[in-house]
Order: sequence, then structure tokens, then C-alpha cells
Amino acid sequence: MMGTQRVFLGRLSLPQRGWVLQQLRSETVGGVLLLIAAAVALVWANSPWGDAYTALIDLQVGPERLHLHLSLGTWAADGLLAVFFFVVGLELKHELVLGSLSKPARAAVPIAAAIGGMAVPAIIYAIVNTTSPAGSPQGWGVPMATDIAFALAVLAVVGRRLPIALRAFLLTLAVVDDLGAIVVIAVFYTDQISLGWLAASVACCLAYWLLQRQRVTWTAIYLPLALVAWGCMHASGVHATVAGVILGLLTRIRVDPGEPSAPAERLSHRLHPLSAGVCVPIFAFTAAGVDLRAIGLGEALATPISIGIMLGLVVGKPIGVLGTSWIVARFTRASLAESIQWRDVGAIGVLAGIGFTVALLIAELGFEGSPALLDSAKTAVLASSVIAALLASVLLLGRNRAYAAIASVEEADDDQDGIPDIYQR
Repeated sequence: MMGTQRVFLGRLSLPQRGWVLQQLRSETVGGVLLLIAAAVALVWANSPWGDAYTALIDLQVGPERLHLHLSLGTWAADGLLAVFFFVVGLELKHELVLGSLSKPARAAVPIAAAIGGMAVPAIIYAIVNTTSPAGSPQGWGVPMATDIAFALAVLAVVGRRLPIALRAFLLTLAVVDDLGAIVVIAVFYTDQISLGWLAASVACCLAYWLLQRQRVTWTAIYLPLALVAWGCMHASGVHATVAGVILGLLTRIRVDPGEPSAPAERLSHRLHPLSAGVCVPIFAFTAAGVDLRAIGLGEALATPISIGIMLGLVVGKPIGVLGTSWIVARFTRASLAESIQWRDVGAIGVLAGIGFTVALLIAELGFEGSPALLDSAKTAVLASSVIAALLASVLLLGRNRAYAAIASVEEADDDQDGIPDIYQR
């Protein structure tokens, strides 16, 4: 007997729709600030005052006794991005418990799409750089991640009418991508591990989880505990941002009877603006300032590193996202919602090729100590993100009339009660 055919990219539940829209609004503003920060860094780094930019990023501050006398660039990557990954952990917890990843039947396609969108770019990069005498295979993780803030900034300009299901799909892709990136960072971009410090960080995370289970709400105990967990993770040799995503995943997401909101929801509401509006733009400012005065743009983009990254993000991402989505949908007998076509999924795959923030972070880890290679990697990330944004814009604008028709149905609220009429039929 044939199984019931499932719908892929169908209508979200009303609570999930509200949560997705709230997340997208915050990320869109952050994306604009990220682009401004990156542009300022690029202009400054290639101006006559470029040496001042480099000196600022390399300026070391912090307590020497705690082994935290770090450059401002390192503080941005290890410290500010820990806040970003904490928020990612909160978003992933919501998706796993309450959202699109909470039911295996619904989660199969987006998870497969995210994995394909990570694996295919990494494979393309590895092939290019292992077959070239001048290749650098250690950068295979760079083209894996999607920058949701940058992508949503593009949507704010050319894809305002994009169906909410496709927006949610992009958000899920990015969240799973970020989890995959943090696993790659922890496992493959860690040279030496101090087990004592790592155990101390794990103990702090365990204490955080126990306090959550005991419904302790005293902020004064959570903040020092999180800082110690971060510090111990940094001292262990594992990238400190790993502590952020672990703590986010350990935060309680379900609401107790009589409780207005769960801790994860409250923390996300408070920290999301800080992450998107401050932490990520500052990191972009410290990481995107590639000095091209000596080597030039053409030379920087002609290396195997750059070719591998650009092919991975611009070509590999859409192939991975669309290909695995189609295969898993066929295997699970899932059909697309009537209003959405496979080319729309392909456009989301192209948009996912915008790999800015986390790609720059992995580039810094993969090419640490090799400034020339790092500059090539960063230049390729910036260039491919712009190319992916332009290609996605063309694809989305080509479907703008169809998206407007879908939006008119999805957003219609004739009785003005704040709830779309489609949810009241």
C-alpha cells in the first residue's frame, strides 16, 4: 500500500510562522550592518591608511595572567562570535524541539539539503586543491557555511515577497550549516587539546544544564558560569565559540505552566539584536579588511585556494542543496507545495552560496600563520559571496510576480485581527 505523500515547503504552523518572521527581521538589519562594516574594512585596508587598520586589528589587550592577552581580531573571532554561536545554539534548540526539525518526516529534506550544501562545496574545494601542486587542502571547510544575515539582506532588496516557507527553509539551512561548521571547527581545526581545561569547560556546561533543569533564574550565576566555560574552552585549544553553541543547546526551550516564556526564548530576544547588530558586524570589520595593494585582486583570485572556494560556494552550494533536496524528497515521497517550484529551491541554494561570517572564521583558522594564503581565501569568500548574491537576485527577480501572488494569499488579513485569513479557514 502506498504511503501518504508528504508536502515539502508547505504552510508553517501559526506559532512557527511568527517565530520565523521575528528571526528574519532581526537578521535582515544585522545583514545590512554586516555589509557596511565589511565595506568600511575593505576601503580602509586598501587606502593610504591601511597600515593603521592592520595595527588596530593586531592591537593586543586583555589580562596576561589568564592567557587572554589577545589581539582585537582574536577577541572578535573568539569572544564576540561566541555570542553569535550561543544565539545559533538557541535557534537550533528551537528548531529541534518546536520547529521544522522536531519531526523526522519534516526534518529529513532540510537536514539533507544542509548536509549536501556543506559536503559538495568541501569536495569541490578538496579536488581543486589536491590536484594542484600549489593547492592547500586544509581550507576545505571554508566554503561550507551559509551567512544568513548577508543572505537576508539580499532578500530585503530583491526578494521581499519570497514565500515564508522558502524563507524558513533558508533559515533552517543556515542554522544546520552553522552547527556543521562548529563541529568542523572543533574536530578538524583544533591542533592541540588540553584535556584538563576541556574537562573544566564541560563541567561548567553541565552545571549550567543542571541549573536549567532546577529552574534557577538568577542571572548573576549564569553569566559568570558562561564566561568560565568560555575561558576554559579557549584555554583547552578548542575554539572558544564551541562553548557558545553548547550552552545554547543546553538552555531550556519548553514553557512551564504559568511561565510567560521559556529561558531560551527570553535569551534569544535579548541577545539576538546584540549578536546581529554588534558582534557579527564587528567581526566582519576585523576579518574582511584584505589588503590587495601588494598582490592585486586578479592574482589573489587566481590561486587554487580562491578557485576552490569560489567554485564551492557559487557552484557547489546550489548543486548540494537542490540535488540532495530532490533526491530525499523522491526517496521519502515528499512533494513540493503547489505554489513552489524546484527552481525556487535552486534559487535558495544559490543564495546559500553567500558564505561570509563563518567562512571567514574558518579561513582564519585554516590558514593561521600564512598571511598570503589567508588573504587569498578571504578575497575568494568576499568575491564569491557577491557573485552568489547577484546570481540569486537574478533568479529571484525572475519569479517576483509569482511570489507576489503567493504573498497576497499568505498575508491577506481582511478582518484586520493580525492573523492571516489562511489560518482561519
